[in-house]
Amino acid sequence: MYKQKIKSCTNILVNRNISVKLAHRHFDCAQQPQAQWPIWYNRDGMYYQIFHALIIMKGMSVIKTTFILFVFLMFSFPANAQKKEKLKKDKQKIETEIAYTNKLLKETKKNTQASLNQLVLINKQIKQREELIVNINTEMDYINGNIASNNKAVEILKKDLSELKDQYAKMIYHAYINRNINNKMMFVFAAKDFNQAYMRMKYMQQYSEYRKKQAEQIQVKKSELTQKIIELQGLLNDKKNLLVSQHDEKKILDGERTLKSQTVSSLQKKEQELARTLKEKEAAAQKLQKAIETIIAEEIKKAAVRAKTATPTATTFTFTPEEMALSKNFALNKQKLPWPLVKGVITSSFGENPHPLIPGIKVNNKGIDLATSSGSKARAVFDGTVIRVIEMPVYRNVVIISHGEYYSVYSKLDDVYVKQGDKIKTKQDIGLVHTNSDEAKTELHFEIWKGSVFLDPAQWLAK
Repeated sequence: MYKQKIKSCTNILVNRNISVKLAHRHFDCAQQPQAQWPIWYNRDGMYYQIFHALIIMKGMSVIKTTFILFVFLMFSFPANAQKKEKLKKDKQKIETEIAYTNKLLKETKKNTQASLNQLVLINKQIKQREELIVNINTEMDYINGNIASNNKAVEILKKDLSELKDQYAKMIYHAYINRNINNKMMFVFAAKDFNQAYMRMKYMQQYSEYRKKQAEQIQVKKSELTQKIIELQGLLNDKKNLLVSQHDEKKILDGERTLKSQTVSSLQKKEQELARTLKEKEAAAQKLQKAIETIIAEEIKKAAVRAKTATPTATTFTFTPEEMALSKNFALNKQKLPWPLVKGVITSSFGENPHPLIPGIKVNNKGIDLATSSGSKARAVFDGTVIRVIEMPVYRNVVIISHGEYYSVYSKLDDVYVKQGDKIKTKQDIGLVHTNSDEAKTELHFEIWKGSVFLDPAQWLAK
């Protein structure tokens, strides 16, 4: 009979990667009442302690797996949450820009004839739409990664739950076999001294508590598994919505590209006229640049005089303490400056830009061009002083504001609300942006200079 019990116990333990030798060792202890190790034994079920050891070993495996899962989720969640939030903000920003560009495009369509401004806005809208599709694809990759992670987590939780249930079932079974109170009393009274009896009583108490904890852990695992399944379903729904959105945006993009082709075809009949207009604009841009350089050179001399270090060949600024502080504050606000318009989209970037219609032609921009709605007002991007208000061909009224060593230039204004010498505050209105009624085009030309060097304004404005 004992051999049968040894074999039964050995089979259980071997299945749990415990050696046969260990099974025999536990069995031998169980047969010796004087053994130090508290083994619960009786004629019907003498493998309580062996089973208890088995549960602990299996429990450690579940705990280890759960801990690994917890650590993985703990470190990945913040990064995933930040990435998701950034994608969401980027998407909202692009969608807002597309909506505003579409509004401007509708204004140009009031003129039945195609215009270059209309083509510029169509190109801008196509670029924005492509950015939106890239954002959707990136979000799709992010969600696919989360779905894979959650699937893995669900598999691990299901495995842990199955193991816990299996362990608990065996515990209940062995508890049922050994439910006779006499067996428990026998186990205590068989101790060789009081200390051993106390140890055996504590063992029974701990074993009872362990059974309770196992039941609680099963409920916790069930709850975790349910939550993960809900999260997974939410991700699958998000993916489904993104696929629909991706399909819709691609369809709209195809329509925009068709509209571009039609507009280009219509404008090609005016290519000579557009080339002539381009030359006029380039000549006007050169005049504006020379005028600004002359004004800055004058300011250099004035700054030198104010600091009592005037030299006839001065080429750099010498600041008063107030001007130095203003320059420093302006520089510290790089990428934080407010836009010179409440609403607008950049239609021409700093530096060389390909002409929207004429192949091989580059347009050199010393600043940026911002399309806006009719009736919009230009506003100062920082505190400063108006050093000059001038009128130029094509660029109409031009306001130049000094911020110490730095300058901001606002061109293509109809009405001007400031004059030379005025102290200006950040976001203060300085003029009404001109609207070209022929093209239904309202555009502000904006520049930033540091001394006599022009800078890319897009690198200074808030994103």
